[in-house]
Amino acid sequence: METQNQIAVKVGQLSRSYGKVKALDLLSFQIVKGELFGFIGPDGAGKTTLFRIIASLLLPDVGSVKVGDFDTVKDFKEIRKITGYMPGRFSLYHDLTVEENLNFYASIFGTSLEENYELIKDIYSAIEPFKKRRAGKLSGGMKQKLALSCALIHKPEILILDEPTTGVDAVSRVEFWDMLKHLKTMGITILVSTPYMDEASLCDRVALMQKGKILTIDKPESITANFKKEIRAVRSDNIYQLIIDLREYRHTESVHPFGQDVHFIEKGGISTTATELTDYLHQKGHHHIHIQNINAGIEDCFMDLMKEE
Repeated sequence: METQNQIAVKVGQLSRSYGKVKALDLLSFQIVKGELFGFIGPDGAGKTTLFRIIASLLLPDVGSVKVGDFDTVKDFKEIRKITGYMPGRFSLYHDLTVEENLNFYASIFGTSLEENYELIKDIYSAIEPFKKRRAGKLSGGMKQKLALSCALIHKPEILILDEPTTGVDAVSRVEFWDMLKHLKTMGITILVSTPYMDEASLCDRVALMQKGKILTIDKPESITANFKKEIRAVRSDNIYQLIIDLREYRHTESVHPFGQDVHFIEKGGISTTATELTDYLHQKGHHHIHIQNINAGIEDCFMDLMKEE
């Protein structure tokens, strides 16, 4: 049981709507100091609205959010001193150079690049050779590093990153998560959102979100370990038709494409053998059929929770 001084973020019965669209629906959770906490979900799940409220940039309709000892409505000035926020869209000044952007953000918080260089040097060193280049001329991965450097320049206690790896290449994604792990060792609490299910395993805990609700919160390995249904990865020479035929199979509970395979789950209590399933698919005209029992991944759990919701 966490004590109050271990809590970095506390959200209680939080809701926010845009007209008739409910972006957040009575969310309640706590994030412990020093955690790398992930919010996983597709576009429209409510991740950006949640982050903007936590960063004191948006007011909730109902409910409360505390960041440390501060309330996001009453104490927004204090919250902005202890949080670093990196929005989903690149929001730095395109016409300013790398160095000018950093100096500008440092001056807002009454500090300087020189004073906090040690904090950002591992990130900034990759783009420092291009410090005279305008930000708008940087590559996606370099823009990402500049935005993160600007969010860290005032030594925040809490770092809020809204889909930081969207639109960057696979190598930059790996590098970025390595940077987050390093920042975590420095005691910074990190909130990160992503639509990529594979990034869930890199977090200490994750919240799976859909349509403004949290489906579950737990350690990634606990979420997958608690999935009790049997999953089969099925492959044939025609994946499109395979999806259709498996969905029409009389014992099917769910069918979802995963790369070159189709993940197939039967209705509870039914246990069709691989031979029976193969015979069925042969009758439907499939060839080169491969069926294998597999362990659940985060995406399997997410799809199942969505169906239940």
